[in-house]
Amino acid sequence: MATDMTTDTIRISAVVVASPERIYAAWLDSEEHSAITHSTAGVEPWVGGRHSAWGGSIRGTTVELQPNRRIVQTWWASDFPPGSEESRLEVLFEPVPEGTLVTINHTGLPQGRGHRYEDGWKDFYLDNMREYFLAHPEPPARAETVAPARQTRLDLPSAARGGDGVRPGDGRPAARKPAQARKSAARKPARARKPVARKKAAKKKPARKPVARKLAKKPKARPKSKPAKARKVARKVARKPARKAGRAKATGARKKAGRVKARRGR
Repeated sequence: MATDMTTDTIRISAVVVASPERIYAAWLDSEEHSAITHSTAGVEPWVGGRHSAWGGSIRGTTVELQPNRRIVQTWWASDFPPGSEESRLEVLFEPVPEGTLVTINHTGLPQGRGHRYEDGWKDFYLDNMREYFLAHPEPPARAETVAPARQTRLDLPSAARGGDGVRPGDGRPAARKPAQARKSAARKPARARKPVARKKAAKKKPARKPVARKLAKKPKARPKSKPAKARKVARKVARKPARKAGRAKATGARKKAGRVKARRGR
C-alpha cells in the first residue's frame, strides 16, 4: 500500500534547435533516446507501451500521445522511497522561431526529491538534446526499418519484461507472429508447348491447262453445186410434170368444149 505523503512538482523548459516532429519522434525511439541520454533506453511508441531508461532504473507506461505536441507517461525510479506511487511526466513540444520549446512538467515526485530531479532533467535531457540535434538534424539512416510498434525493449530486465515472450503486466505470452518466409519468387517453368502439328500441305494439283473453248460448230458445208448439165436435166424433169399437167388440162378443156358444141348442134 502506498503511504500518504506530500509530493513535489517541477517545471523546466529549454529551446532546442529542431522541429517538434523531429524531437517527438526521437523521444519515442529507443536508439535515439539512448543516444540523447548516453544510457540504455527502450520505448514502445504507443499508448499502453512500456518505456525505460538508465538500464531499467527508470520505467513507466505511456498513457497519452498527441503526435508532435505532447507525451504523457507514468514515471518511477528505483530510488523512490518504499511505498511511493508512480509520478506523472508530461513533455510538451511548442514550435518557436528558433526551433522547439521543450517543456517538462513532472508531478507526483516524492517530497524533497523535486530539486534533485530538476537538475537531472536539465543536465541529462535538455542540455544533451541541444547538442544531439545540432549534430543530428536528420534521423540516422538504418539498414532495416523496424515498425515502431514492434520494437523490442532489450534494456528491461527479464522480470520487467514479464519473462521471455511475456508482455509486462498481462501475464500472458505475447502472441508472436512467426515471420512468414517469403515464397520463392522463382516462377514455375513455363510448360513446354507442344509443337503444333502442322497440317500437311495438300499436294497441289497441277494447274489445269486452260480448257479450250469449244469451237462454235461450223455450219454444215453446203452440198457442192451440181454441174450445169445436171441442173438443166433437173429443171427439165421438174418441168415435165408441169407441162404434162398443163397439156392434160388443155386437152380436157378442148374435149369439153367440143362436147358442148356437139350438144348445142343437136
